[in-house]
Amino acid sequence: MSDEPRPRTSQRERAAGPPMGPDAATARTMLVLATVGFALCFWAWALLSPLAVTLREELGLTSLQQSLVVATPVIVGSLGRIPVGALTDRLGAKVMFPAVSVLTIVPVLFLGFFGTSLAALLIGGFFLGIGGTAFAVGVPFVNSWHAPARRGAALGIFGMGTGGTAVSAFTTLTLANRFGRAAPFVLVAVLLAVYAVIARTVLRSPTVTGGPARQGNWLTAAARTIAQPVALKLAILYAIAFGGFVAFSVYLPTYLVNNFGLSKGDGALRMAGFVVVAVLARPVGGWLADRFNKPKVLAVLLVATGLFAILAAVVGGGRVELALEPVGTVAFLGMAAGLGAGAGAVFALVAALVEPARVGAVTGVVGAAGGLGGFVPPLLMGAIYDSQGSYTIGLLLLAAVAIAGGVLALVGFRRELG
Repeated sequence: MSDEPRPRTSQRERAAGPPMGPDAATARTMLVLATVGFALCFWAWALLSPLAVTLREELGLTSLQQSLVVATPVIVGSLGRIPVGALTDRLGAKVMFPAVSVLTIVPVLFLGFFGTSLAALLIGGFFLGIGGTAFAVGVPFVNSWHAPARRGAALGIFGMGTGGTAVSAFTTLTLANRFGRAAPFVLVAVLLAVYAVIARTVLRSPTVTGGPARQGNWLTAAARTIAQPVALKLAILYAIAFGGFVAFSVYLPTYLVNNFGLSKGDGALRMAGFVVVAVLARPVGGWLADRFNKPKVLAVLLVATGLFAILAAVVGGGRVELALEPVGTVAFLGMAAGLGAGAGAVFALVAALVEPARVGAVTGVVGAAGGLGGFVPPLLMGAIYDSQGSYTIGLLLLAAVAIAGGVLALVGFRRELG
């Protein structure tokens, strides 16, 4: 061994994480693999949304039934995140990512070949929700591979996996029209199978904070987490930010077709644009929260989202040519940016407030709330449109909830953050 003194490491260098080298390179690889897996699972999770209008026409569904078809995977994927997050703390992503991917293949193929009735769509959609639980696998995994000062940005990059929704919007109708209804489902099933093999082979336990926790059971961990006030506050904020994103990513095509008379293809493409903006904004939200006051960043983003929702409600109730070009487009893209960046900022708060060994359990609860936040609005929007013939009330409710969330973010964490 050399007798030369080791160079001292400053507090900033320790906070920034390990130096560039094998561990840093491996962390990047793990982040990419987790993000790809999340994107594939989200692609599967969102397969029904682009087909919603077509299914309504073919099966004679009401607006509420159509909303239920696209919302069912959301509710299951949301509630499933609670046990999956706790199990990830116990078993690790090397086990859970392949498991979620393989289990998602079954409902994907079922819907592709047998999703020709309302009952079949609801049954298949129920189990399709398994794909949405991948979020609760990736967050603790990515969190553990990165030092505190980098977690907000890293989790924001991982959150870009929600772009699987945009991939679904861009490809599902095109593939179905060209190669048959089953084509997009078969493609996703094959990709999930390939990813499951790669994940099982390549994924490694994190080295920054150690491997997965193996104490207790998932049910106890989940119950203990739900009882924590900080977890409940984070869950409320994520229900607003990510829930709003999910709601619009699954319901926006229906909204555009019903409210503005767009074609199904045009509606799906515009929804994809909404998703792309939200996805690109997510790491920006995490990056901002890493560098500035986290609650204030989140508060500004949520209030801005509320203001854009008010703008969308006002123009959406007017003439169609005013609503979409350009004011409505600005309003919805502004909402997308606010919701996406807000979701990234929420998980920067999770990384700051939760010890690494329990991030999976907290992510399960918070992620479940986010998905539940996306389950209710499509049903509410469908019911409002059936009774009122307009979506204005639903948009105003979103505005009120987003602004209230901004207030909660501003004042709700003073004790935890000092």
